[in-house]
Amino acid sequence: MAQQIRRNGTTGVRRAAKAQSRAVTARKAGRSASGIIDRAMGVLPFTEEQWSRIWLAMIIGTGVGVAFVIASLAGVPALAQAQVAAIAADAGFEVRHVRVTGTNRMDEQQVYARALASRNQAMPDVDVEKLRAELQSLPWVKDARVSIQLPHTLAIDIVEREPHAVLEKADRLVLIDPSGVELEPIAADRAKGMLHLAGPGAAKQARALETLLAAAPALAPKVEAAEWVGNRRWNLTFTTGQLLALPEGEVAAASALVKFARLDGQNRLLGGKVLAFDMRTPPRLYMRLPEAVGAKNAASDKGETT
Repeated sequence: MAQQIRRNGTTGVRRAAKAQSRAVTARKAGRSASGIIDRAMGVLPFTEEQWSRIWLAMIIGTGVGVAFVIASLAGVPALAQAQVAAIAADAGFEVRHVRVTGTNRMDEQQVYARALASRNQAMPDVDVEKLRAELQSLPWVKDARVSIQLPHTLAIDIVEREPHAVLEKADRLVLIDPSGVELEPIAADRAKGMLHLAGPGAAKQARALETLLAAAPALAPKVEAAEWVGNRRWNLTFTTGQLLALPEGEVAAASALVKFARLDGQNRLLGGKVLAFDMRTPPRLYMRLPEAVGAKNAASDKGETT
Protein backbone atom coordinates (compact mmCIF):
# COMPACT_ATOMS: atom_id res chain seq x y z
CA MET A 1 0.00 0.00 0.00
CA ALA A 2 2.81 2.46 0.84
CA GLN A 3 4.48 1.77 -2.47
CA GLN A 4 1.27 2.58 -4.33
CA ILE A 5 0.99 5.90 -2.54
CA ARG A 6 4.52 6.82 -3.57
CA ARG A 7 3.71 6.18 -7.26
CA ASN A 8 0.63 8.42 -7.14
CA GLY A 9 2.61 11.17 -5.46
CA THR A 10 5.31 11.05 -8.08
CA THR A 11 2.76 11.12 -10.89
CA GLY A 12 1.05 14.19 -9.42
CA VAL A 13 4.31 16.05 -9.12
CA ARG A 14 5.16 15.27 -12.73
CA ARG A 15 1.78 16.42 -13.93
CA ALA A 16 2.07 19.66 -12.02
CA ALA A 17 5.54 20.24 -13.45
CA LYS A 18 4.32 19.64 -16.99
CA ALA A 19 1.37 21.98 -16.49
CA GLN A 20 3.66 24.66 -15.12
CA SER A 21 6.02 24.16 -18.07
CA ARG A 22 3.18 24.51 -20.54
CA ALA A 23 2.04 27.73 -18.82
CA VAL A 24 5.55 29.16 -18.98
CA THR A 25 5.81 28.21 -22.66
CA ALA A 26 2.44 29.81 -23.38
CA ARG A 27 3.48 33.02 -21.63
CA LYS A 28 6.73 33.11 -23.58
CA ALA A 29 4.87 32.54 -26.84
CA GLY A 30 2.40 35.29 -25.94
CA ARG A 31 5.20 37.70 -25.14
CA SER A 32 6.97 36.75 -28.37
CA ALA A 33 3.82 37.26 -30.46
CA SER A 34 3.13 40.55 -28.71
CA GLY A 35 6.70 41.65 -29.36
CA ILE A 36 6.43 40.77 -33.04
CA ILE A 37 3.17 42.72 -33.35
CA ASP A 38 4.67 45.69 -31.51
CA ARG A 39 7.72 45.65 -33.77
CA ALA A 40 5.54 45.41 -36.89
CA MET A 41 3.39 48.31 -35.75
CA GLY A 42 6.53 50.27 -34.99
CA VAL A 43 7.86 49.75 -38.49
CA LEU A 44 4.62 50.86 -40.20
CA PRO A 45 4.28 54.66 -40.68
CA PHE A 46 1.29 55.15 -38.37
CA THR A 47 0.98 56.89 -35.02
CA GLU A 48 -0.95 55.40 -32.12
CA GLU A 49 -3.81 57.80 -32.86
CA GLN A 50 -3.87 56.76 -36.51
CA TRP A 51 -3.92 53.10 -35.50
CA SER A 52 -6.91 53.83 -33.26
CA ARG A 53 -8.71 55.44 -36.20
CA ILE A 54 -7.88 52.52 -38.45
CA TRP A 55 -9.25 49.97 -35.99
CA LEU A 56 -12.31 52.15 -35.41
CA ALA A 57 -12.87 52.36 -39.17
CA MET A 58 -12.61 48.58 -39.46
CA ILE A 59 -15.07 48.01 -36.65
CA ILE A 60 -17.55 50.56 -37.98
CA GLY A 61 -17.06 49.29 -41.51
CA THR A 62 -17.95 45.80 -40.37
CA GLY A 63 -21.09 47.11 -38.69
CA VAL A 64 -22.03 49.12 -41.75
CA GLY A 65 -21.49 46.09 -43.98
CA VAL A 66 -23.71 43.92 -41.79
CA ALA A 67 -26.46 46.57 -41.82
CA PHE A 68 -26.21 46.90 -45.58
CA VAL A 69 -26.44 43.13 -46.13
CA ILE A 70 -29.46 42.84 -43.83
CA ALA A 71 -31.28 45.71 -45.54
CA SER A 72 -30.41 44.40 -48.99
CA LEU A 73 -31.70 40.93 -48.14
CA ALA A 74 -34.91 42.57 -47.00
CA GLY A 75 -35.30 43.95 -50.56
CA VAL A 76 -34.89 47.63 -49.74
CA PRO A 77 -31.53 48.83 -51.21
CA ALA A 78 -32.46 52.49 -50.73
CA LEU A 79 -33.04 51.80 -47.04
CA ALA A 80 -29.71 49.99 -46.95
CA GLN A 81 -27.92 53.03 -48.41
CA ALA A 82 -29.66 55.36 -45.97
CA GLN A 83 -28.78 53.08 -43.06
CA VAL A 84 -25.15 52.94 -44.10
CA ALA A 85 -24.99 56.72 -44.42
CA ALA A 86 -26.68 57.22 -41.04
CA ILE A 87 -24.26 54.89 -39.27
CA ALA A 88 -21.27 56.53 -40.96
CA ALA A 89 -22.49 60.04 -40.08
CA ASP A 90 -23.14 59.09 -36.47
CA ALA A 91 -19.60 57.72 -36.27
CA GLY A 92 -18.17 60.99 -37.60
CA PHE A 93 -17.53 59.74 -41.14
CA GLU A 94 -18.81 62.79 -42.97
CA VAL A 95 -17.21 65.46 -45.14
CA ARG A 96 -15.76 68.13 -42.88
CA HIS A 97 -12.63 69.09 -44.80
CA VAL A 98 -11.84 69.57 -48.49
CA ARG A 99 -8.21 69.47 -49.61
CA VAL A 100 -7.34 70.70 -53.11
CA THR A 101 -3.96 70.22 -54.81
CA GLY A 102 -2.61 70.85 -58.31
CA THR A 103 -4.08 74.33 -58.87
CA ASN A 104 -1.29 76.63 -60.01
CA ARG A 105 -2.93 78.94 -62.55
CA MET A 106 -6.68 78.53 -62.19
CA ASP A 107 -8.90 80.07 -59.52
CA GLU A 108 -9.00 77.50 -56.71
CA GLN A 109 -12.33 78.84 -55.49
CA GLN A 110 -14.00 77.33 -58.56
CA VAL A 111 -13.03 73.90 -57.27
CA TYR A 112 -14.12 74.60 -53.70
CA ALA A 113 -17.47 75.96 -54.90
CA ARG A 114 -18.32 72.54 -56.34
CA ALA A 115 -16.66 70.41 -53.68
CA LEU A 116 -18.29 72.18 -50.73
CA ALA A 117 -21.70 71.07 -51.95
CA SER A 118 -20.72 67.73 -50.39
CA ARG A 119 -19.81 69.24 -47.04
CA ASN A 120 -21.44 67.60 -43.99
CA GLN A 121 -22.58 64.72 -46.20
CA ALA A 122 -22.00 61.20 -44.93
CA MET A 123 -19.04 59.68 -46.74
CA PRO A 124 -21.13 56.91 -48.40
CA ASP A 125 -23.44 59.59 -49.85
CA VAL A 126 -20.65 61.43 -51.69
CA ASP A 127 -20.94 60.83 -55.44
CA VAL A 128 -17.27 60.88 -56.39
CA GLU A 129 -17.83 60.34 -60.12
CA LYS A 130 -20.43 63.10 -60.33
CA LEU A 131 -18.13 65.56 -58.58
CA ARG A 132 -15.25 64.56 -60.87
CA ALA A 133 -17.43 65.19 -63.94
CA GLU A 134 -18.40 68.63 -62.61
CA LEU A 135 -14.76 69.53 -62.04
CA GLN A 136 -13.78 68.37 -65.53
CA SER A 137 -16.33 70.79 -66.97
CA LEU A 138 -14.21 73.71 -65.71
CA PRO A 139 -12.12 75.24 -68.55
CA TRP A 140 -8.77 74.90 -66.79
CA VAL A 141 -9.30 71.30 -65.63
CA LYS A 142 -7.81 68.68 -67.92
CA ASP A 143 -8.43 65.91 -65.37
CA ALA A 144 -9.50 65.59 -61.75
CA ARG A 145 -8.95 62.83 -59.20
CA VAL A 146 -11.38 62.73 -56.28
CA SER A 147 -10.90 60.43 -53.30
CA ILE A 148 -12.35 59.97 -49.84
CA GLN A 149 -9.90 59.92 -46.96
CA LEU A 150 -11.43 58.67 -43.75
CA PRO A 151 -12.60 59.84 -41.40
CA HIS A 152 -13.72 63.21 -42.80
CA THR A 153 -11.58 64.55 -45.70
CA LEU A 154 -12.46 64.91 -49.38
CA ALA A 155 -9.20 65.04 -51.38
CA ILE A 156 -9.16 66.58 -54.86
CA ASP A 157 -6.13 66.57 -57.15
CA ILE A 158 -6.42 68.79 -60.23
CA VAL A 159 -4.46 68.34 -63.48
CA GLU A 160 -4.47 71.73 -65.19
CA ARG A 161 -4.37 72.48 -68.88
CA GLU A 162 -1.25 74.20 -70.19
CA PRO A 163 -1.67 77.70 -71.69
CA HIS A 164 -0.37 77.70 -75.26
CA ALA A 165 -1.43 80.79 -77.19
CA VAL A 166 -3.68 83.85 -77.22
CA LEU A 167 -6.80 83.82 -79.37
CA GLU A 168 -7.74 87.22 -80.78
CA LYS A 169 -11.51 87.75 -80.71
CA ALA A 170 -13.48 90.81 -81.79
CA ASP A 171 -13.86 92.13 -78.25
CA ARG A 172 -11.20 90.43 -76.15
CA LEU A 173 -8.12 88.24 -75.94
CA VAL A 174 -8.54 84.68 -74.67
CA LEU A 175 -5.93 82.26 -73.42
CA ILE A 176 -6.16 78.79 -75.04
CA ASP A 177 -4.42 75.45 -74.56
CA PRO A 178 -2.73 73.43 -77.36
CA SER A 179 -6.01 71.76 -78.30
CA GLY A 180 -7.80 75.11 -78.63
CA VAL A 181 -9.82 74.97 -75.40
CA GLU A 182 -10.53 78.50 -74.18
CA LEU A 183 -9.21 78.93 -70.64
CA GLU A 184 -9.88 82.52 -69.61
CA PRO A 185 -9.71 86.13 -70.89
CA ILE A 186 -6.28 87.71 -70.70
CA ALA A 187 -5.20 91.35 -70.60
CA ALA A 188 -3.15 92.73 -73.50
CA ASP A 189 -0.12 93.44 -71.30
CA ARG A 190 -0.05 89.86 -70.06
CA ALA A 191 -0.42 88.53 -73.61
CA LYS A 192 2.81 90.14 -74.80
CA GLY A 193 5.39 87.63 -75.98
CA MET A 194 2.84 84.87 -76.51
CA LEU A 195 1.81 83.45 -79.87
CA HIS A 196 -1.37 85.16 -81.13
CA LEU A 197 -3.94 83.34 -83.27
CA ALA A 198 -6.61 85.05 -85.35
CA GLY A 199 -9.27 84.16 -87.86
CA PRO A 200 -12.47 82.08 -87.71
CA GLY A 201 -11.69 78.54 -86.58
CA ALA A 202 -8.10 79.36 -85.61
CA ALA A 203 -8.44 77.86 -82.12
CA LYS A 204 -9.34 74.46 -83.56
CA GLN A 205 -6.21 74.60 -85.72
CA ALA A 206 -3.84 75.35 -82.82
CA ARG A 207 -2.39 71.86 -82.66
CA ALA A 208 -2.00 71.68 -86.45
CA LEU A 209 -0.13 75.00 -86.34
CA GLU A 210 2.18 73.63 -83.65
CA THR A 211 2.99 70.67 -85.90
CA LEU A 212 3.59 73.01 -88.83
CA LEU A 213 6.01 75.22 -86.91
CA ALA A 214 7.87 72.15 -85.66
CA ALA A 215 8.87 71.50 -89.28
CA ALA A 216 11.11 74.60 -89.12
CA PRO A 217 12.34 74.84 -85.53
CA ALA A 218 14.70 77.73 -86.33
CA LEU A 219 11.76 79.89 -87.44
CA ALA A 220 9.22 78.86 -84.80
CA PRO A 221 10.49 81.23 -82.04
CA LYS A 222 10.36 84.13 -84.52
CA VAL A 223 6.64 83.67 -85.30
CA GLU A 224 4.67 86.28 -83.40
CA ALA A 225 1.17 85.72 -84.82
CA ALA A 226 -0.70 83.39 -87.14
CA GLU A 227 -3.92 84.09 -89.04
CA TRP A 228 -6.09 81.22 -90.24
CA VAL A 229 -7.36 82.47 -93.63
CA GLY A 230 -10.50 81.19 -95.31
CA ASN A 231 -10.47 78.07 -93.15
CA ARG A 232 -7.76 76.65 -95.40
CA ARG A 233 -4.28 78.18 -94.88
CA TRP A 234 -2.00 80.30 -92.66
CA ASN A 235 -0.49 83.77 -92.81
CA LEU A 236 2.45 83.99 -90.41
CA THR A 237 3.69 87.27 -88.94
CA PHE A 238 7.24 87.33 -87.59
CA THR A 239 8.64 89.40 -84.74
CA THR A 240 10.18 91.64 -87.42
CA GLY A 241 6.66 92.58 -88.58
CA GLN A 242 7.11 90.77 -91.89
CA LEU A 243 4.39 88.47 -93.21
CA LEU A 244 4.64 85.05 -94.88
CA ALA A 245 1.64 83.68 -96.80
CA LEU A 246 1.70 79.88 -96.92
CA PRO A 247 -0.14 77.60 -99.36
CA GLU A 248 -3.10 75.33 -98.57
CA GLY A 249 -2.56 71.80 -97.31
CA GLU A 250 -0.45 70.49 -94.45
CA VAL A 251 2.29 69.00 -96.62
CA ALA A 252 2.49 71.98 -98.98
CA ALA A 253 2.57 74.47 -96.08
CA ALA A 254 5.28 72.53 -94.24
CA SER A 255 7.40 72.24 -97.40
CA ALA A 256 7.06 75.97 -98.08
CA LEU A 257 8.01 76.85 -94.52
CA VAL A 258 11.09 74.62 -94.64
CA LYS A 259 12.12 76.21 -97.95
CA PHE A 260 11.64 79.69 -96.50
CA ALA A 261 13.77 78.77 -93.49
CA ARG A 262 16.55 77.60 -95.81
CA LEU A 263 16.37 80.81 -97.86
CA ASP A 264 16.38 82.91 -94.72
CA GLY A 265 19.48 81.10 -93.52
CA GLN A 266 21.21 81.81 -96.81
CA ASN A 267 20.00 85.34 -97.54
CA ARG A 268 18.76 86.71 -94.19
CA LEU A 269 15.27 87.52 -95.44
CA LEU A 270 13.89 88.31 -92.01
CA GLY A 271 14.86 91.76 -90.84
CA GLY A 272 15.43 93.01 -94.39
CA LYS A 273 13.49 95.48 -96.54
CA VAL A 274 10.86 93.02 -97.82
CA LEU A 275 7.45 93.63 -96.22
CA ALA A 276 5.80 90.35 -97.16
CA PHE A 277 6.62 86.97 -98.72
CA ASP A 278 4.05 85.05 -100.73
CA MET A 279 4.53 81.29 -101.20
CA ARG A 280 0.93 80.41 -102.07
CA THR A 281 1.93 79.18 -105.54
CA PRO A 282 4.96 76.95 -104.99
CA PRO A 283 7.68 76.76 -106.03
CA ARG A 284 7.51 80.51 -106.66
CA LEU A 285 8.31 83.05 -103.97
CA TYR A 286 6.91 86.57 -104.42
CA MET A 287 8.16 89.48 -102.35
CA ARG A 288 6.47 92.78 -101.64
CA LEU A 289 8.77 95.73 -101.10
CA PRO A 290 8.02 99.21 -99.74
CA GLU A 291 6.72 101.56 -102.46
CA ALA A 292 9.86 103.68 -102.44
CA VAL A 293 12.07 100.64 -103.00
CA GLY A 294 9.66 99.20 -105.56
CA ALA A 295 9.77 102.34 -107.63
CA LYS A 296 13.55 102.05 -107.90
CA ASN A 297 13.41 98.34 -108.74
CA ALA A 298 10.59 97.79 -111.22
CA ALA A 299 11.91 94.34 -111.97
CA SER A 300 11.04 93.07 -108.48
CA ASP A 301 8.07 90.72 -108.34
CA LYS A 302 5.15 91.85 -106.24
CA GLY A 303 2.82 89.37 -104.58
CA GLU A 304 -0.51 90.22 -102.96
CA THR A 305 -1.42 89.02 -99.47
CA THR A 306 -4.75 88.29 -97.89
